[in-house]
Amino acid sequence: PMLQEEGRDSSRPCIQGVDRPGVYPGSSPGHFVSATLGFGAAPAEELMPKTLEGQITMEKTPSYFVTREAPARISAMSRDTKLIVVVRDPVTRAISDYTQTLSKKPDIPSFESLTFKNRSTGLIDTSWSAIQIGIYAKHLDNWLQYFPMGQILFVSGERLISDPAGELGRVQDFLGLKRIITDKHFYFNQTKGFPCLKKAEGSSKPHCLGKTKGRTHPNINPEVVQRLRDFYRPFNMKFYQMTGRIFGWDD
Repeated sequence: PMLQEEGRDSSRPCIQGVDRPGVYPGSSPGHFVSATLGFGAAPAEELMPKTLEGQITMEKTPSYFVTREAPARISAMSRDTKLIVVVRDPVTRAISDYTQTLSKKPDIPSFESLTFKNRSTGLIDTSWSAIQIGIYAKHLDNWLQYFPMGQILFVSGERLISDPAGELGRVQDFLGLKRIITDKHFYFNQTKGFPCLKKAEGSSKPHCLGKTKGRTHPNINPEVVQRLRDFYRPFNMKFYQMTGRIFGWDD
């Protein structure tokens, strides 16, 4: 499976939750498909880890879902590939994206100034990647040209926090794996605000998000947040219809 993360800070539990004998979870983002987009680059299947009969190899790269060329490349590699995409409220996702960039570049413009192409008219700047990534329905349209909906699982980033065992149960079912991860495998880290896996298969140590995850978000003008919610609402409604799942971002 190709694991894609559009809900920042959310995909690592998916990897940990299915890590077991016979499943090769990969490591950091491999960008194997992205690496094939350049002229003369090796085919993606030559860059992917080798998989034996009966094994499942997982590869996690956040950018695939929003890379226009990725569906065709992955389909050419294997039409049977299963795709797992972690999604999150696009407004929260945009703020999280900005927060990460801010931690590396403290002198960047304010979130508000980057959000609007024209502040007086309230026109949203969809060319800003933090905004554009959250238009999930648009990206899904591209993927559905190459993969049926039955091969794509959308995981709720919010439910990975509120009900990690339940959401990972969906992942295990999707991959045809036995449900071995349950509520008893998790505890909630109050400092991070995320659940941690008490003990991964083959490990004696709990797995929690790294120190760069779970950063405190800056305060954003509520009017700006509401304008973004209004902007995303029709795209969210279309996404709910396409996936057959109501994620509750507009409640």
